[in-house]
Amino acid sequence: MIPLRLTAVALCGTLALTACTDPAQLNPDANYTQQGALTGGILGAATGLAVGGPSVKNAAIGAAIGAGAGAIAGNQLDKQAEALRQSIGNPNIIINRQGDVLVVTMPQDILFDIDSTEVRPALAGDLAALAANLNQYPDTTAEIVGHTDNTGEAQYNQDLSVRRAQAVAGIVMANGVPAYRVSAIGRGEDAPVASNLTEEGRAQNRRVDILIRPTGA
Repeated sequence: MIPLRLTAVALCGTLALTACTDPAQLNPDANYTQQGALTGGILGAATGLAVGGPSVKNAAIGAAIGAGAGAIAGNQLDKQAEALRQSIGNPNIIINRQGDVLVVTMPQDILFDIDSTEVRPALAGDLAALAANLNQYPDTTAEIVGHTDNTGEAQYNQDLSVRRAQAVAGIVMANGVPAYRVSAIGRGEDAPVASNLTEEGRAQNRRVDILIRPTGA
């Protein structure tokens, strides 16, 4: 039989590796239910050892409970992602699942005119669909993050990204999502997803990301 201390160390080591994984590096097509069950099982086992005392039985009970809870949360996020894909009809809006986060990417160029913080009317329907999805799944939160390319002054870009994130958040809340579930921040030019050396890359960097997370994640 493997010594209990080694079991605890192995569990904690696995947990640490899981916690340090960059969500962007996870396979967006991987089934989140399975990921949730695995993470929940690891957390549950560690908790069982910590709370219930040093026994394999406590670790096993904790793992089973954690895996079940993680699988339920993961299944809900899978369903939410599919419902969101069906309700948003704009092909330029990208919906990816990255670990325990749904990332809805809206290119800035379809949301705003140059230097504007007023959302284009054509996007009102898609933002309303996003809000409806959030209302359908009330155990989630939405962090709305504005991004720019590196053209112009960095401080101007930072301020612009904040105001654009706030504009999107305002529409989401106007469609019935409670304010306590919505936050808005700007990252300016600090988090590019492509090279700013080409126009194509700069266009990808000009975006608003909506990060949807299960409550408590």
